Amino acid sequence: MSAISSDVTDVLLEMFTWVGFGGSAVLAVVMAILWAADGTWLPAEAIVDTERGPTGEVTVVRWFDADGDANSAVAGPAEASALAGREQADIWYRHGWTGRMRLQRRPPGLRAVTLAAAGLFALGVLCLVSGWVVFFLRG
Repeated sequence: MSAISSDVTDVLLEMFTWVGFGGSAVLAVVMAILWAADGTWLPAEAIVDTERGPTGEVTVVRWFDADGDANSAVAGPAEASALAGREQADIWYRHGWTGRMRLQRRPPGLRAVTLAAAGLFALGVLCLVSGWVVFFLRG
């Protein structure tokens, strides 16, 4: 019975080691693709304004880009709620595009993929170290 449970432990540790390291490698590639596809975003100080639109009041954000051109963008619902009551905001705008801005530098999905990759890598390291500890404890 002890030999069977030790074999099962070895198989599980080996399997989770490969899942951890393999999954983190795949997610690292996905992270690189997301980061490269996101493009270049530059910081700017923007003026927050409210205008009357066809569907009611909309939040409009205006800023000057690095080339000195005036830009504006209509804030989405989540951004509008974050900007409510503010006259100015620090934003990030897409270099080379007009009418694109967001409130954080990186896309929110990139952070989730990064945390998942780090978690899987930690699982791989934990299982690898546990496998070696079990190996040496058995003699």
